[in-house]
This record gives sequence, structure tokens and C-alpha cells, in this order.
Amino acid sequence: MQHGPAVRRRKLGAELRALRTGAGLTSGEAARLAGWHQSKVSRIETGASGVKPADVRLLLDVYGVEDAQLRELLLVLAGSDESGGRHHWWHAYRGVLPPTYRDFISLESQASAMRTLETSVVPGLLQTPEYARAVTRVAVGGLDPDADERLDALVAVRLARQDVLRGDPPLRLSAVLDEAVLRREIGGPEVMAGQLNRLMEAARLPQVRLQVLPFNAGEHVGITGPFVIFSFSSTSDLDVVVLDHLTSSLYLERKEDLQAYTEAFNALRIHALSPEESLDYIAALGGGA
Repeated sequence: MQHGPAVRRRKLGAELRALRTGAGLTSGEAARLAGWHQSKVSRIETGASGVKPADVRLLLDVYGVEDAQLRELLLVLAGSDESGGRHHWWHAYRGVLPPTYRDFISLESQASAMRTLETSVVPGLLQTPEYARAVTRVAVGGLDPDADERLDALVAVRLARQDVLRGDPPLRLSAVLDEAVLRREIGGPEVMAGQLNRLMEAARLPQVRLQVLPFNAGEHVGITGPFVIFSFSSTSDLDVVVLDHLTSSLYLERKEDLQAYTEAFNALRIHALSPEESLDYIAALGGGA
């Protein structure tokens, strides 16, 4: 298990190595064409050192990579503030966002699909403003003298993230929610009623698949905690599992980890109510028609 930046370097290096091989170049030939020493290419491909976005652009040009989506994703992994000339909105919140959260947002913004198990709260992409504020207030706490200002910024970030569901193409979201997510009253009855209605609206979107895992499903693999799986259309080698903790996030990139969590998610979907049954279940708890 590693933190986001280390995983990013390794994934970026592995993808650049695959692109070099696909272009029929040795590391020495690639270095010569880029005007570098061979050791620099080797360090980049093994993830031993960071790489500047400008260096990634140069390598992509050397390898003849023209896929705009792939180029943008790899530049994001390199930490570029701008990809294809488009500034990423979350950089305006650098002062309030921890690095691991910025990593999460950048991956989310580039992913083609997201699978998530939630055991405590509604996924951020499906939260109402009122629910998001209640959840975020707990995380910010009351000891920070700038808590109110920071709270406003973090809620704005959470709501801005939801634009990925309205993109072209939109992010495909598949979420399994433990029943506790629906029954835990956050923000009071009125806020919770609005949140249940929002879930029903989202569940009807073609890019969203929402399933409820009821208490009577008994023990299941999800009791060990929530997780997120990001998938990318350009290459499955960049897929990653994210485990969120109170003060940090862990990123799992090994193929065996991805396979284990994918199998776990598929098992959870089998144990959960169908999307249609889940809509009825949420409505029975207080969601609108």
C-alpha cells in the first residue's frame, strides 16, 4: 500500500514504458531522441523519481502518442496544473485541500468509471448541499478559528466534484450503499429527507447504478470498510483502489489488489437489492416518489 504520489509515479512510469515499447524503442533510443541520459528514462519508468509535465509531453511526442485523452491523463498523473491548456478547477482550493484529497479529485475527474462501497455516508458525488455541509462540519471540527471559511470552501469543492456526472461523456458511477447510510440521520430529518430524494433522482440517471445492501443481507465482505475503484478508458493499467481514512488515503495499484476488490464489489452487488428494488427501498424510508 502506498500514498497517492508514489502510486502516480509508478503508474505513470509503467505506462510510459509500455508506450516506449509499443513505439519499438529501447530506453537508450528514447533517451537519445529526448536529448537525455538513459538513466533518466530508467528512473522515470521505474517511478524512482518524479517527472515534470514538460518531460512527459516530450516523451509522448517521441513515442508518437496522439490520443488526447491519454495524454491529458498522463499529464495529470505527472502533477500538471494544466492539461491541454485547461486549468483544473480544484487548484484554486490548494490552501484547504490536503494533497491526498487533490490526488483523489484529479483521478476522479479523469476516470471513466467509479465503483464505490459506502458504509457510513452518502457518496460525495450524490450529496445535497445541506447534507454535504453537515458531513463536512464534522470533519472540520470546531477548534479551527477559520472553521467556517474552510467549511464553505470544502462544501464548494464537494459540490463542484459532482460535475463529472454531467460531463461529456459523464462518469459512470456504480454505488453500493449499506443500509446504515440511509438510516443514519445526518443534518436532521429535513436534510435527510432531501438527501433521500436526491438519491432517487440520481438513481434514475443512465450513468448511475445505485444498489442498497440491507441489514438482512447479513455478514458480507464490505463490513471491513468502504472503498473506491477508479477505472480509465484509455488503459486498465491505470486503474486504482482508494481506501479513505480520517487523515489520509491509501492507494492500491497491484493487479492482485485490483482483482480482489473487483471481485468483492461484484459479490456485494449480488447480495444487494437490485436497482429497481433499491429505489423502492429508499422511497419507503422517506424518499419522494
